[in-house]
Amino acid sequence: MMRFLAALLIVLSWGGAARAADAPVAARTAVPAHADVAYAPATPSGSRGHLLDIYLPPKADKPVPLVIWTSGSAWMADTGKDGAKIMAPALLDAGFAVAGVSIRSSTQARFPAQVHDIKAAIRFLRANAARYGIDPARIAIMGDSSGGWTSAMAALTGDAPELEGAIGTTGVSSAVQAAVALYPPTNFVEMDRWALTKCSPSTPLPKPGFCHDDPASPESRLVGCAIQTCKDAVLRASPIHYISRADPPLMILHGRSDGLVPYNQGERLFKALAHACLAAELYTLPLAPHGPPDGFLQDAALQQGASVERSDAKGCKVDLPKIETPGWTPVIAFLKRHLQ
Repeated sequence: MMRFLAALLIVLSWGGAARAADAPVAARTAVPAHADVAYAPATPSGSRGHLLDIYLPPKADKPVPLVIWTSGSAWMADTGKDGAKIMAPALLDAGFAVAGVSIRSSTQARFPAQVHDIKAAIRFLRANAARYGIDPARIAIMGDSSGGWTSAMAALTGDAPELEGAIGTTGVSSAVQAAVALYPPTNFVEMDRWALTKCSPSTPLPKPGFCHDDPASPESRLVGCAIQTCKDAVLRASPIHYISRADPPLMILHGRSDGLVPYNQGERLFKALAHACLAAELYTLPLAPHGPPDGFLQDAALQQGASVERSDAKGCKVDLPKIETPGWTPVIAFLKRHLQ
């Protein structure tokens, strides 16, 4: 237990350390209009994995589209809503409402509980859209790392009954209309094979070189078994497993220098989406490590040499990669295009 708590503290502090080193200017933050809203009862009692914050743009004369944000923590914390205060300002400026959503950690519940949670949050927000001035037909989701996994899972499972769960509000669609996933893990059993640094059992999380195949890894903790010993369970936790022609457009951003979640994970998801003739975009940042998410969208040093590939659902074709800088401008353009 002490080893786990120490690892958790490192994971939670690591993102802040990366931001301090990489962000060129102090990040703007937003204040939620509605804080600590319970979208389902706390489970277990006293936990914070079923809470969300809602940020609203200046008063609009009609319902506005919503972007859900959930931060990553290697599934080790129930604080996913907290990162929204940094991501919200740019989205609010563009006329979106933002909901920061927390889901339960892997110590509080095993997969598929985390998918049940995010779907419950989507259903709650859609059912209460009129109360918050949200358009229930225009909902997108964003997240980074394990939050990127959560976003991809929410987008690619739609109203899949086997993953819907029965938490909180029911009888409402949990589908989203677009998704943005930053450096998401997508196929756990391949992570060590594609890692930039060969894994060593003595390397602690979150240093590059820790072993995803280890029984104590974040991925193993999520599914409840060493990932190489229970591949059926791991397959059910892979967003790629659920791709269908009904899926919404998905944007992926991943750094080739990511020492924690190999670049192959985002690339593999994009290729699978393109192969299924779905609308998808992959921004590749050669110099970017594992975050921070706001750095991916505004730090010129991390964005240097970036390129994009796009797949076209209508023509079922993939454009050749071209040099293009990622940032809030293309992300917001993507969201507006698909939340018309």
